Amino acid sequence: MNNFTYHTATKIYFGRGQISHLSELADHGKKVLLVYGGGSIRRNGVYDSAAAVLRTAGLEIFELPGVEPNPRIASVRKGVSLCRDNGIDMVLAIGGGSVIDCAKVIAAGSLYDGDPWDLVCFPDRISGALPVFTVLTMAATGSEMNMYAVITDPDKNEKWGTHAECLKPVMSVCDPEYSFSLPAAQTAAGVADIMSHALENYFTDVRGAYLQARFCEAVLKTCIRYGPDVLAHPDDYEARANIMWASANAINGLLKNGAEVKWSVHPMGHELSAFYDLTHGVSLSVLTPHWMRFALREETLDKFAEYGVNVWGLDPTRDKMEIADGAIDCTCDFFVNKLHLPADLREAGVADESNFEVMSRKAAGKCKDTYVEMTAADIIAIYRAAM
Repeated sequence: MNNFTYHTATKIYFGRGQISHLSELADHGKKVLLVYGGGSIRRNGVYDSAAAVLRTAGLEIFELPGVEPNPRIASVRKGVSLCRDNGIDMVLAIGGGSVIDCAKVIAAGSLYDGDPWDLVCFPDRISGALPVFTVLTMAATGSEMNMYAVITDPDKNEKWGTHAECLKPVMSVCDPEYSFSLPAAQTAAGVADIMSHALENYFTDVRGAYLQARFCEAVLKTCIRYGPDVLAHPDDYEARANIMWASANAINGLLKNGAEVKWSVHPMGHELSAFYDLTHGVSLSVLTPHWMRFALREETLDKFAEYGVNVWGLDPTRDKMEIADGAIDCTCDFFVNKLHLPADLREAGVADESNFEVMSRKAAGKCKDTYVEMTAADIIAIYRAAM
């Protein structure tokens, strides 16, 4: 196991009625920028509940609505301008990972003299941020409890991740009831995203990280157990609660620290979102089984067999290659037949391969020191296999 430093800065208020704790924002100033996406938080009552608590606490609310599913740098720039022009003290995101990511870069960009896109491309330029708070409405990215943010510039077909300790939310309200009204397609994509985070951490070549592997398996088995339930019964509190807590723990450092490895599927998925505006979780669910088939070889066979036995409950007495192949089949079947996600990129809306060459080159630049090294030629082959 590698050396690591682990610091959890985020206070989590989990469960029903916890939105009342937004009153604590008054300890951080008087002006808050409320960042959110479409109109769903108004329809389901979350907006009214949050606004009531904030106003009762004496806070002045400014708003940035309309944040996109793959948050655009243009929205970040609007938010930064609002913060600078109005002397904003803190940023509150109400929504899923896209809204929270946008809020994080707004918070950092407000204290940066240059263009906030610099902070996306060069994380080391982030020297501070306004306090960030969140009310989670979609379990997926885990952004409610980590230091990461991903922003897109559609004019450049670029989607990049940034990170800094100061981007960790100060507080996150995680009420599973706020995800009841989430459409089935978004719920399924969120579960796939959580599973992908666990899988990216699981397939590491760091020796001795036994506990981290068991953490990964627990998150994966939770998604397998409750993913179909939240689709069949959207208002099942137990199912929603387990998925929501899995989301936070899949990418808050608990699974990764001490067993670090560069991720493989996410860089490829980000290129699909950058060029085709594909839903993040969908890109991951389609690509993951194809990456697995590429990565399965003699030196990785034991890990794939371990995955098949411990996660999918496959017979440990079978031939290891049979177990590994069966585990990949189970993964694909779960995404397609249990979560009802697209079976391939064409079904997901990718009509042609015209961008695959440039996408593969860009993704290859982010895939150094991964579990299994990938060249641009390997990545374009995975894209084509996924069509």
